[in-house]
Amino acid sequence: MPFIAAHDGTQLFFKDWGSGRPVVLIHGWPLDADMWEFQQLALTEAGLRTVAYDRRGFGRSDQTWGGYDYDTLADDLKSVLDALDLQDVALVGFSMGGGEIARYMSRHGGARVTRTVLVSAVTPYMLKAADNPKGVDASVFDGMIAGLKNDRPNFMATFSKTFFGVGMLSSPVSSELIQWTGNLAMLASSKATIASVTAFGETDFRADMSAFHVPTLVIHGDADQTVPIDVSGKATAASIPDAELVIYGGAPHAVPFTHAERLNRDLITFLKG
Repeated sequence: MPFIAAHDGTQLFFKDWGSGRPVVLIHGWPLDADMWEFQQLALTEAGLRTVAYDRRGFGRSDQTWGGYDYDTLADDLKSVLDALDLQDVALVGFSMGGGEIARYMSRHGGARVTRTVLVSAVTPYMLKAADNPKGVDASVFDGMIAGLKNDRPNFMATFSKTFFGVGMLSSPVSSELIQWTGNLAMLASSKATIASVTAFGETDFRADMSAFHVPTLVIHGDADQTVPIDVSGKATAASIPDAELVIYGGAPHAVPFTHAERLNRDLITFLKG
């Protein structure tokens, strides 16, 4: 399998498909690069070169004990771009992956990047604080960590209902797809899964927002119960000059699955524009 050595020697699994303008897809928590099942195929068929990699600790990448802070994760992204010598790159980040983009843009000056897309992203700051009153209470993240430590498979099964917007009598995706993503989640190390909750729950990206100097598309569902749109999507778009905000009415957090066709169209239009 293809791997890239990160700055500290960590082996990162990646998939590199097609040719054309490169698009790097950065997955969300607690999944891996395979979560881009619908997007990577569609974007590659549209004439783009797509690269998707597993974050350290997730999927097929090395399960390191440390390095689950956003500085390290942004350095891992840099390692991917440098190793493949990608130029004129578009970065697409889902959920936790949006944080990697924000930190990369500030920490590495947005090198090689000419446009960005933030999908259901955790930026600019998730945690409720005196200067962030619409944020998520710390007890929510503490509860997630406690649930993961107590019974990770059970927590993931429960979490998926909110993630996909599953109701009492209906679901926007099949039970088989939910089971498959649950299997992806369990491939990650417990250490990486737990440490990443702290990372995306507590990292303040507000200072990173000023580093976005490229065309940026922000996509968010207004029924997202995992990363609420007011504290994330709307706040992100407001803090990036000339960012375009596209709201998916009634959409939950998992828009790459629940709204795959619409997301694919929006991505192709923006990335090839």
